[in-house]
Amino acid sequence: MTSSSSIATAPQTAGAPAPDFNAIKTRQKAAWASGDYAVVGTTLQIVGETLCEAADLRAGQRVLDVAAGNGNATLAAARRWCEVTSTDYVPALLERGRERAAAERLHGVDFREADAEALPFDDASFDAVLSTFGVMFTPNPARAASELLRVCRPGGKIAMANWTPESLIGQVFKTLGKYVPPPAGVTSPALWGTRVRNVELFEAGASNIVTETRQFNFRYRSPEHMLEVFRGYYGPILKAFAALDEDKQHALAEDLIGLMNQFNRGGHGGLVVPSDYLEIVITRR
Repeated sequence: MTSSSSIATAPQTAGAPAPDFNAIKTRQKAAWASGDYAVVGTTLQIVGETLCEAADLRAGQRVLDVAAGNGNATLAAARRWCEVTSTDYVPALLERGRERAAAERLHGVDFREADAEALPFDDASFDAVLSTFGVMFTPNPARAASELLRVCRPGGKIAMANWTPESLIGQVFKTLGKYVPPPAGVTSPALWGTRVRNVELFEAGASNIVTETRQFNFRYRSPEHMLEVFRGYYGPILKAFAALDEDKQHALAEDLIGLMNQFNRGGHGGLVVPSDYLEIVITRR
């Protein structure tokens, strides 16, 4: 059960109305449910494997994957013989993870629909809590961080992979915001990719916070191919294009292709686009 005393809320500017987090979350859920994130998500599997190594998971540990998407960290933990609970608020993404686990004959994995800001688990239920590019998109970071701390046992680990503000994906979301402004009062998800933000959110409940900048390489045939895939399957980009008229859609496409070209290190051998992310491992106090 959620302990009300453990829940923090995002700070508000004096005199400003509090954001309607429920309404924001409803729109976010619709965005992530559109398209088929798993088409993009499966390419990120190596991040889940690396994160499980950083968390130093052990066989038999109770592991929670929060905002698990199609289950990259879930599968990585299950391959290490952990007892894994995989959660997301989009049922279709949980089904993709369930399909993948079944295909690999991975056992001991429970898939449950859950909100990262109101996890349906008792205090100190898990030895390790993971998230790869998931929790960073919650509209109320303080509440989400409080929930991760609450369900992790003392001495356990919270391990996350979050895109940095300067990364390709951080810049993609900055570009999207110029065309479709984010709701008032909601901070950039890329702030989760900074050490300062993680210390701010977790220091009170942590005995140690270790961060390291890592890099994931997106590999596609061309910038146009990458845009085609993201525009068709990556919910936030799909929804952004759908909200714009034809001229603005063209301008957004040009801006996104420009970003891909700016980051591309593949030369004439196909698109190779590095995107930095912050790996965070927090030891629960």
